[in-house]
Amino acid sequence: MFSHIMVGSNDIARSKKFYDALFGVLGVSPATPDARGRLAYAHNGGRFMVSKPIDGKPANGANGGTIGFVMSSAEQAASWHKAGVANGGTSIEDPPGIRQGAAGQMYLAYLRDPDGNKIVGLHRVPG
Repeated sequence: MFSHIMVGSNDIARSKKFYDALFGVLGVSPATPDARGRLAYAHNGGRFMVSKPIDGKPANGANGGTIGFVMSSAEQAASWHKAGVANGGTSIEDPPGIRQGAAGQMYLAYLRDPDGNKIVGLHRVPG
């Protein structure tokens, strides 16, 4: 369904440090900024991009929006969360852990990136 997801950033170097560490936990290579200064990360056929807003206005997190990343295990989600906090992210919601949802048990680890975008590492616990 998706070709890519792009979030805005007010400081590409700060975002690079954060997302390089976060996605490094998943085995993703660090991003190399393109000619426009955008960052692109590719993994399992998906692309996640970071860019300064093209309209020149400040970037901000989408109110009510969340971007979820699939984790292979609860341990990977916990490591992902730890890497994010250590590199400028903020832990939000409940602490990382198991939650019961409509689709069964999930291990969830919520963060806000340095620009306020809400992201989550999610591992579905086998039933």
